[in-house]
Amino acid sequence: MIRKRLTREDSRDQTTRRLLDAAQKLIAKKGLAATSVEDIAAAAGYSRGAFYSNFGGKSDLFIELLRRDHAIAISELLALASDALPLHEIQSQVKTLYSRLYRDNENFMTWAEARMLAARDVKFRAKLDALMSEKRDRIATFIAYFYRRAGVAAPFPPEFVAMGFMSLVEGVKLLMLSSPMGTTAEAAESTLAFFVDTFMQMGRDR
Repeated sequence: MIRKRLTREDSRDQTTRRLLDAAQKLIAKKGLAATSVEDIAAAAGYSRGAFYSNFGGKSDLFIELLRRDHAIAISELLALASDALPLHEIQSQVKTLYSRLYRDNENFMTWAEARMLAARDVKFRAKLDALMSEKRDRIATFIAYFYRRAGVAAPFPPEFVAMGFMSLVEGVKLLMLSSPMGTTAEAAESTLAFFVDTFMQMGRDR
């Protein structure tokens, strides 16, 4: 079988993807501060030079890693804003989506590291704040769509519901990882499912 030769753009995309994948695993395991550019490049199978051909530095890679995760999660959520799906199916798929994301420890640790860095680094804080604002607005757009489909007004402004849900997901996951004796994975997921059900059911029942 003849392997197709990669274009320069395809090769660059592949290198970027491998660097981001390697960085996510290392940051989740060691933390951002303890993960060096050399660590990331070596884990991805590249040289230090290849790293700097794709990213200006570790901070640039880190924000791109967050953007990538954000784009994937939001695209999956907004794909459910489809008139072809009945409301009960949308509700079910939203719970399935967040249950899957919730179980991804590497993903969560990346965002937890971002929160800590933003608390100390003003420049990075501005970048993360812009990304989180977009994330909140996209989730709010989906919430507004759901209630519009249901033919009722949202019980609270969609932006408030989105902010509450984002905070709940992060808080419950942090509790799970930092104090596992305090709760179980099943109880934590049930809490998130209850939140989704409560707000969506308001739209279906009214």
